[in-house]
Amino acid sequence: MRLINVATCNLNQWAMDFDCNMKNIKESISKAKEVGAVIRLGPELEITGYGCEDHFLELDTVTHAWECLAELLLGDWTDGILCSFGMPVIKGSERYNCQILCLNRKIVMIRPKMWLANDGNYRELRWFTAWKQKDYLEDFLLPAEVSDALMQTTVPFGYGYVQFLDTAVAAEVCEELFSPMPPHAELTLNGVEVFMNASGSHHQLRKLDLRLRAFIGATHTRGGVYMYSNHQGCDGGRLCYDGCSCVVVNGDVVAQGSQFSLKDVELVVAQIDLDAVASLRGSISSFQEQASCKKKISSVPVPFKLCQSFNLQMSLSSPLKIRYHSPEEEIAFGPSCWLWDYLRRSGASGFLLPLSGGADSSSVAAIVGCMCQLVVQEIENNDEQVKADAIRIGHYTDGQFPTDSKEFAKRIFYTVFMGSENSSEATKARAKVLADEIGSWHLDVSIDGVVSALLSLFQTLTGKRPRYKVDGGSNIENLGLQNIQARIRMVLAFMLASLLPWVHSKSGFYLVLGSSNVDEGLRGYLTKYDCSSADINPIGSISKADLRTFLKWAAIHLGFSSLAEIEAAPPTAELEPIRANYSQLDEVDMGMTYEELSVYGRLHKIFRCGPVSMFKFHCHNQFDGAEQGCGSSNIG
Repeated sequence: MRLINVATCNLNQWAMDFDCNMKNIKESISKAKEVGAVIRLGPELEITGYGCEDHFLELDTVTHAWECLAELLLGDWTDGILCSFGMPVIKGSERYNCQILCLNRKIVMIRPKMWLANDGNYRELRWFTAWKQKDYLEDFLLPAEVSDALMQTTVPFGYGYVQFLDTAVAAEVCEELFSPMPPHAELTLNGVEVFMNASGSHHQLRKLDLRLRAFIGATHTRGGVYMYSNHQGCDGGRLCYDGCSCVVVNGDVVAQGSQFSLKDVELVVAQIDLDAVASLRGSISSFQEQASCKKKISSVPVPFKLCQSFNLQMSLSSPLKIRYHSPEEEIAFGPSCWLWDYLRRSGASGFLLPLSGGADSSSVAAIVGCMCQLVVQEIENNDEQVKADAIRIGHYTDGQFPTDSKEFAKRIFYTVFMGSENSSEATKARAKVLADEIGSWHLDVSIDGVVSALLSLFQTLTGKRPRYKVDGGSNIENLGLQNIQARIRMVLAFMLASLLPWVHSKSGFYLVLGSSNVDEGLRGYLTKYDCSSADINPIGSISKADLRTFLKWAAIHLGFSSLAEIEAAPPTAELEPIRANYSQLDEVDMGMTYEELSVYGRLHKIFRCGPVSMFKFHCHNQFDGAEQGCGSSNIG
């Protein structure tokens, strides 16, 4: 038997916060050593943070990354454990996204990323160059300060693997796994048994299974150990990274981390017998034949053993049933964790939400309520970092800390019903009931006086006073009167967010939350500078269909029972007068239902259809209109 103990991790890094990132990296290494791991894998670009964007173009960013790496190597962090660290490296005049493989205070190899993520939310080609030389390893001259400190002048740089005395290990970086010809295919034929994939993958609804299937497929027919590490939470940008670091052996998931968590560091450990890999490969005739005529890949020999022989004290990891969240749970937990990260690092004292009593703003309120519940749960689980952040943000004194989610919400969450003469008593009541269930500090404000003042000013300037369509006005007048109300609400929301902390003798400010869903953005059914304009929009990439399903789920599982009534109510902006024979409805205004709009969104985003392709698609009945909408945690 060749027994090996490996550790991967979810890390909650922060772009350009080198001190925070180093703290998390060191904690993950310490935990890995405590459990006897001999390989430790961290996420892509973990030293700098993945979301540095144009800061990657600054030489300071690369310099600081080398300083951090030198600090890790000058200490005992890599003693007896192979560590893979992610950071940018400049070679010649090109900048590369690299994994630095280190062992026993030395750099063993630098592996640049060969296939860069450059679609969807990713723009890696803006900052990095893809490594294209696959035939040999080159010598990389270390920066003078690093070279002097480590007493190491050059290191192997390029595409290859590390050959230990008892196994072979290689890196495969994020996007490379999903390329048409992934590196692991030919590396497997060269005898590599352990693959380390450092990733920066963001959350998308219903997409985790695609990622896991890729890990399973990489080892199911070829054999091998596939380690995967990912960022988790918010690292300063709009993306929500969803963790789920894992270890796969011969097509079976044997260790899996959480997809969503408030923890800064989560270790995922597996104990494996590498002879199981060799046995599977030896039993596949086609594998043997292809390996016998393989293209030789460069390697770096390291005279060190990673494995131990037969040991009754080591319990091998067994295949697990993969854990998946339902889409409703993903909507609840993904944005909740992201909001907590953003709040605790922004300097803000809480959130302010214009709560209309409709489905969209109520969904956002429920997500914040879920966040408060998660914070209290983590404090009960003795997470000292979450506790310290909650005490600071909630302005607790005298040793007090949050023990009840509603009490915590009262300290950090304001909701405001901004009613007008067009608002119904039903939506006003729903907003109040939901606010009470969550525990927010709720305000009820009438904007009629401000609307009247603006209309009087307009009449003084022009001599005309606009009327609603139901009162004989034109479409232009009708739209203008609706926009006035919506934009007043935005201005009032930002004023309250700035001044309410001062009113209650608190420091800081409140972040304004938006509540415009992805379907409305696609259709253009929104007012510029209203609820679509905020500091953060947690539902900006989620469809109305998914939100309505979430509301029904949250009414039961989050304990906000009024959400069931809110979900059942017909969607309305309540920007026009209510008459006996007229009541404004969103779907009537749009000329289509939200279910139909969700289908269009899915066809547009996922299947890349234009209007003609959508028409042909429907003509052939190839799309189930009841299928759920699309969405990713790309926070608006």
